[in-house]
Amino acid sequence: MPVYVDREAPKLWRKICSETTIEISLLAENWKIILGGIIFQYIHGLAAHGVHYLHQPGPLLQDSGYALIPELGEDKAYISETLFSFLFFSFVLWTFHPFVFQSKSFHTVLLWCRVLACLVVCQMLRIVTFYSTQLPGPNYHCREGSKLARLPRPESVVEVLLINFPRGMIYGCGDLIFSSHMIFTLLFVLTYHKYGTIRAARPIQCIRISAIPTSELQRQRWKEQR
Repeated sequence: MPVYVDREAPKLWRKICSETTIEISLLAENWKIILGGIIFQYIHGLAAHGVHYLHQPGPLLQDSGYALIPELGEDKAYISETLFSFLFFSFVLWTFHPFVFQSKSFHTVLLWCRVLACLVVCQMLRIVTFYSTQLPGPNYHCREGSKLARLPRPESVVEVLLINFPRGMIYGCGDLIFSSHMIFTLLFVLTYHKYGTIRAARPIQCIRISAIPTSELQRQRWKEQR
Protein backbone atom coordinates (compact mmCIF):
# COMPACT_ATOMS: atom_id res chain seq x y z
CA MET A 1 0.00 0.00 0.00
CA PRO A 2 2.74 2.58 0.82
CA VAL A 3 4.47 1.72 -2.48
CA TYR A 4 1.24 2.36 -4.40
CA VAL A 5 0.75 5.71 -2.68
CA ASP A 6 4.33 6.75 -3.36
CA ARG A 7 3.88 5.86 -7.02
CA GLU A 8 0.57 7.65 -7.49
CA ALA A 9 1.40 10.81 -5.54
CA PRO A 10 3.70 12.27 -8.25
CA LYS A 11 1.03 11.58 -10.89
CA LEU A 12 -1.57 13.41 -8.84
CA TRP A 13 0.76 16.34 -8.29
CA ARG A 14 1.53 16.55 -12.03
CA LYS A 15 -2.19 16.44 -12.74
CA ILE A 16 -2.90 19.31 -10.32
CA CYS A 17 -0.04 21.40 -11.73
CA SER A 18 -1.11 20.76 -15.32
CA GLU A 19 -4.74 21.67 -14.68
CA THR A 20 -3.75 24.73 -12.67
CA THR A 21 -1.66 26.03 -15.56
CA ILE A 22 -4.52 25.54 -18.02
CA GLU A 23 -7.12 27.09 -15.72
CA ILE A 24 -4.95 30.14 -14.99
CA SER A 25 -4.60 30.81 -18.71
CA LEU A 26 -8.37 30.49 -19.15
CA LEU A 27 -8.96 32.74 -16.15
CA ALA A 28 -6.69 35.39 -17.69
CA GLU A 29 -8.95 35.38 -20.76
CA ASN A 30 -12.31 35.24 -18.96
CA TRP A 31 -11.72 37.02 -15.63
CA LYS A 32 -14.11 39.85 -16.55
CA ILE A 33 -17.04 37.41 -16.83
CA ILE A 34 -16.18 35.77 -13.51
CA LEU A 35 -15.75 39.12 -11.75
CA GLY A 36 -18.95 40.50 -13.25
CA GLY A 37 -20.92 37.46 -12.08
CA ILE A 38 -19.54 37.76 -8.56
CA ILE A 39 -20.27 41.49 -8.39
CA PHE A 40 -23.84 40.88 -9.55
CA GLN A 41 -24.39 38.62 -6.55
CA TYR A 42 -23.95 41.72 -4.41
CA ILE A 43 -26.27 43.70 -6.71
CA HIS A 44 -28.90 40.99 -6.35
CA GLY A 45 -28.56 41.13 -2.56
CA LEU A 46 -28.78 44.92 -2.67
CA ALA A 47 -31.98 44.75 -4.75
CA ALA A 48 -33.52 42.23 -2.35
CA HIS A 49 -32.65 44.52 0.55
CA GLY A 50 -34.04 47.55 -1.28
CA VAL A 51 -37.44 45.98 -1.90
CA HIS A 52 -37.77 45.42 1.86
CA TYR A 53 -38.15 49.21 2.22
CA LEU A 54 -41.21 48.97 -0.07
CA HIS A 55 -42.76 45.97 1.65
CA GLN A 56 -46.33 46.43 2.90
CA PRO A 57 -47.40 43.73 5.38
CA GLY A 58 -50.93 42.47 4.91
CA PRO A 59 -53.20 39.45 5.26
CA LEU A 60 -51.66 36.11 4.35
CA LEU A 61 -52.50 34.91 0.86
CA GLN A 62 -54.15 31.52 0.34
CA ASP A 63 -51.78 28.87 -0.97
CA SER A 64 -52.86 25.34 -1.88
CA GLY A 65 -49.30 24.12 -1.26
CA TYR A 66 -49.67 24.79 2.44
CA ALA A 67 -52.87 22.75 2.52
CA LEU A 68 -51.40 19.81 0.60
CA ILE A 69 -48.06 19.51 2.39
CA PRO A 70 -48.08 19.03 6.18
CA GLU A 71 -45.67 21.09 8.24
CA LEU A 72 -42.44 19.59 9.48
CA GLY A 73 -42.59 21.19 12.89
CA GLU A 74 -40.33 23.54 14.78
CA ASP A 75 -37.66 20.94 15.48
CA LYS A 76 -37.23 20.16 11.74
CA ALA A 77 -37.22 23.71 10.36
CA TYR A 78 -33.52 23.34 9.50
CA ILE A 79 -34.14 20.72 6.78
CA SER A 80 -34.62 23.20 3.93
CA GLU A 81 -31.38 25.08 4.53
CA THR A 82 -29.50 21.83 5.17
CA LEU A 83 -30.58 20.38 1.81
CA PHE A 84 -29.72 23.58 -0.02
CA SER A 85 -26.34 23.96 1.70
CA PHE A 86 -25.44 20.36 0.88
CA LEU A 87 -26.37 20.87 -2.78
CA PHE A 88 -24.53 24.19 -3.01
CA PHE A 89 -21.23 23.08 -1.50
CA SER A 90 -21.23 19.66 -3.19
CA PHE A 91 -21.67 21.40 -6.56
CA VAL A 92 -18.82 23.83 -5.86
CA LEU A 93 -16.52 20.94 -4.93
CA TRP A 94 -17.59 18.97 -8.01
CA THR A 95 -16.61 21.85 -10.33
CA PHE A 96 -13.00 21.47 -9.15
CA HIS A 97 -12.76 17.72 -9.62
CA PRO A 98 -10.87 18.02 -12.96
CA PHE A 99 -7.85 19.11 -10.88
CA VAL A 100 -7.72 15.67 -9.26
CA PHE A 101 -9.56 13.06 -11.32
CA GLN A 102 -8.71 11.85 -14.83
CA SER A 103 -12.33 11.94 -16.04
CA LYS A 104 -12.90 15.43 -17.40
CA SER A 105 -15.73 16.89 -19.48
CA PHE A 106 -15.19 20.62 -18.86
CA HIS A 107 -12.77 23.30 -17.75
CA THR A 108 -13.60 24.77 -14.33
CA VAL A 109 -13.22 28.41 -15.40
CA LEU A 110 -15.37 27.99 -18.50
CA LEU A 111 -18.02 26.12 -16.54
CA TRP A 112 -18.25 28.90 -13.95
CA CYS A 113 -18.46 31.47 -16.75
CA ARG A 114 -21.55 29.70 -18.07
CA VAL A 115 -23.05 29.14 -14.61
CA LEU A 116 -22.59 32.78 -13.59
CA ALA A 117 -23.94 34.05 -16.91
CA CYS A 118 -27.13 32.00 -16.50
CA LEU A 119 -27.35 32.98 -12.85
CA VAL A 120 -27.14 36.69 -13.67
CA VAL A 121 -29.91 36.44 -16.27
CA CYS A 122 -32.20 34.58 -13.84
CA GLN A 123 -31.50 37.03 -11.03
CA MET A 124 -32.17 40.00 -13.31
CA LEU A 125 -35.58 38.54 -14.11
CA ARG A 126 -36.15 37.88 -10.41
CA ILE A 127 -35.34 41.50 -9.53
CA VAL A 128 -37.75 42.80 -12.16
CA THR A 129 -40.41 40.39 -10.89
CA PHE A 130 -40.35 41.26 -7.20
CA TYR A 131 -40.13 45.00 -7.87
CA SER A 132 -43.08 44.92 -10.26
CA THR A 133 -45.26 42.63 -8.11
CA GLN A 134 -44.92 43.15 -4.37
CA LEU A 135 -46.81 40.72 -2.16
CA PRO A 136 -47.11 40.59 1.65
CA GLY A 137 -44.48 38.19 2.95
CA PRO A 138 -45.72 34.99 4.65
CA ASN A 139 -42.76 34.71 7.04
CA TYR A 140 -43.54 35.47 10.65
CA HIS A 141 -41.14 38.45 10.67
CA CYS A 142 -42.95 39.92 7.62
CA ARG A 143 -46.46 39.81 9.08
CA GLU A 144 -48.44 42.74 10.44
CA GLY A 145 -47.33 43.72 13.92
CA SER A 146 -43.73 42.58 13.47
CA LYS A 147 -41.02 45.20 13.92
CA LEU A 148 -39.08 43.67 11.03
CA ALA A 149 -41.99 43.80 8.54
CA ARG A 150 -41.04 47.35 7.53
CA LEU A 151 -37.63 48.93 7.47
CA PRO A 152 -37.29 52.51 8.75
CA ARG A 153 -36.16 55.18 6.32
CA PRO A 154 -32.38 54.77 5.84
CA GLU A 155 -30.29 57.49 7.44
CA SER A 156 -27.53 57.26 4.85
CA VAL A 157 -26.62 55.64 1.55
CA VAL A 158 -24.02 53.53 3.36
CA GLU A 159 -26.78 51.87 5.40
CA VAL A 160 -28.45 50.71 2.18
CA LEU A 161 -25.22 49.62 0.51
CA LEU A 162 -24.19 47.48 3.47
CA ILE A 163 -27.55 45.61 3.11
CA ASN A 164 -27.56 45.05 6.87
CA PHE A 165 -25.44 41.91 6.41
CA PRO A 166 -26.06 39.20 7.56
CA ARG A 167 -29.32 40.12 9.32
CA GLY A 168 -30.78 41.67 6.17
CA MET A 169 -30.15 38.47 4.22
CA ILE A 170 -31.98 36.33 6.78
CA TYR A 171 -34.90 38.59 7.65
CA GLY A 172 -35.73 40.01 4.23
CA CYS A 173 -39.29 40.67 3.07
CA GLY A 174 -40.92 41.42 -0.27
CA ASP A 175 -38.63 39.41 -2.58
CA LEU A 176 -41.28 36.84 -3.46
CA ILE A 177 -42.81 35.31 -6.64
CA PHE A 178 -40.01 32.77 -7.18
CA SER A 179 -37.25 31.60 -4.89
CA SER A 180 -33.57 32.40 -5.15
CA HIS A 181 -32.92 28.95 -3.69
CA MET A 182 -34.68 27.38 -6.65
CA ILE A 183 -32.62 29.40 -9.13
CA PHE A 184 -29.41 27.97 -7.68
CA THR A 185 -30.88 24.48 -7.30
CA LEU A 186 -32.20 24.14 -10.83
CA LEU A 187 -29.10 25.70 -12.37
CA PHE A 188 -26.70 23.45 -10.44
CA VAL A 189 -28.70 20.27 -11.07
CA LEU A 190 -29.11 20.96 -14.79
CA THR A 191 -25.40 21.80 -15.07
CA TYR A 192 -24.46 18.48 -13.50
CA HIS A 193 -26.97 16.68 -15.71
CA LYS A 194 -25.21 18.11 -18.78
CA TYR A 195 -21.57 17.84 -17.72
CA GLY A 196 -21.56 15.19 -14.99
CA THR A 197 -19.89 11.89 -15.83
CA ILE A 198 -21.51 9.71 -13.14
CA ARG A 199 -24.89 8.80 -14.61
CA ALA A 200 -26.07 7.09 -11.43
CA ALA A 201 -25.95 10.43 -9.59
CA ARG A 202 -28.34 12.15 -12.00
CA PRO A 203 -31.54 10.67 -10.51
CA ILE A 204 -30.32 11.83 -7.09
CA GLN A 205 -30.03 15.35 -8.44
CA CYS A 206 -33.60 15.18 -9.73
CA ILE A 207 -34.78 14.05 -6.30
CA ARG A 208 -33.09 17.10 -4.83
CA ILE A 209 -35.07 19.35 -7.18
CA SER A 210 -38.32 17.99 -5.77
CA ALA A 211 -37.06 17.97 -2.18
CA ILE A 212 -36.02 21.62 -2.03
CA PRO A 213 -39.41 23.21 -2.84
CA THR A 214 -41.20 20.69 -0.61
CA SER A 215 -39.07 21.51 2.40
CA GLU A 216 -39.28 25.22 1.53
CA LEU A 217 -43.07 25.14 1.65
CA GLN A 218 -42.97 23.25 4.92
CA ARG A 219 -40.55 25.75 6.40
CA GLN A 220 -42.67 28.73 5.30
CA ARG A 221 -45.79 27.16 6.76
CA TRP A 222 -44.04 26.56 10.08
CA LYS A 223 -42.98 30.21 10.16
CA GLU A 224 -46.53 31.38 9.47
CA GLN A 225 -47.96 29.31 12.33
CA ARG A 226 -45.35 30.70 14.70
